Formats: sequence, C-alpha cells, structure tokens
Amino acid sequence: NQANLEVLFADGYELTHKKDLSQPGQFACEEMVEVVGPKGSTKMRVLGPVRPESQVEVSLADARGLGLAVPVRQSGDVEGTPAFKLVGPKGEVECQKGIIVAARHIHMSLEDAEKFGVKDKDVVSVKTEGLRGLTFHNVLVRASEKFALERHVDIEEGNAAGVKNGD
Repeated sequence: NQANLEVLFADGYELTHKKDLSQPGQFACEEMVEVVGPKGSTKMRVLGPVRPESQVEVSLADARGLGLAVPVRQSGDVEGTPAFKLVGPKGEVECQKGIIVAARHIHMSLEDAEKFGVKDKDVVSVKTEGLRGLTFHNVLVRASEKFALERHVDIEEGNAAGVKNGD
C-alpha cells in the first residue's frame, strides 16, 4: 500500500515500471524489498500498481525458509495470516498480516469464462501435456472483464510439471 511504500522508499514515492505483466494494468517494478521471517529472509520484486493493502505471495519453499506457516489462499484473503517484516532502502515495516501462498488459479475474461462454461470462483482441473505432464486439481477460476486468459503456475509446481515461462 502507499503508506508502506513511503516508509520503505521515501515520502511521496512512486513505483518505477520495469515491465508489463500478463494481466492488463499489472506490472513488475524496478523496486525490490526484503521479506523477513523468524528463520530467514528473501528478496522479492514489488508489483504494481499500488494496492489498497500490502500483500506478499511466496512459494511453500519460501515460506519454510522464512520460518512461517503461510496458508494457501486466494489473492487478497489475508486475514489471519502470519506477521512478517518488509525492509526497503529507507526503512522497514512490521506487517501484522498479508503473506500467503497463492491458491492455484487461472485468470480469464468473462467471454472466456462463458466459452469454457465456468464462472468466477468455480474450481476446475487443468491438464498439462508433455514429458512431465500432469493434472492440477483445485484450480480457482478468476473471471473478470479486467483479466486476460492465463494460468498462473508457481515455480515449484511449474518445475514439477516441466512448465517454463511462455508455455
């Protein structure tokens, strides 16, 4: 959020666009922060635009490395999540909540949802093919006029399925 951004980087700070992400209006920033837990820390890239509430999404392996029992949740569902610290070049913020492992999900437009016969918040299975093909179960559908069709795969699951960026 803007308040945390200003503590971490400077008063009135604005994010620096690095590259567009797959979802319209979303972008990776030049800025990096350190996420600190009881057992360790990891550097992470900030994503924009600034959100109403700060949130960190980590993999299960990252969560273990931080020493945190992080729940698997839909993005934005941060109530009851563990506390952690964010460290930036100008300051640090003690966050009382906001760290999750993102639930498996697939973004799609409302038109795509209609085409596939699903709606927002449905749960589906997604099959990958190839040498290490597998089926992902419990994949949350995120349908909105703001979304473009894309299945988000975290690094651990992508590696297990032999999926690479751009597949």
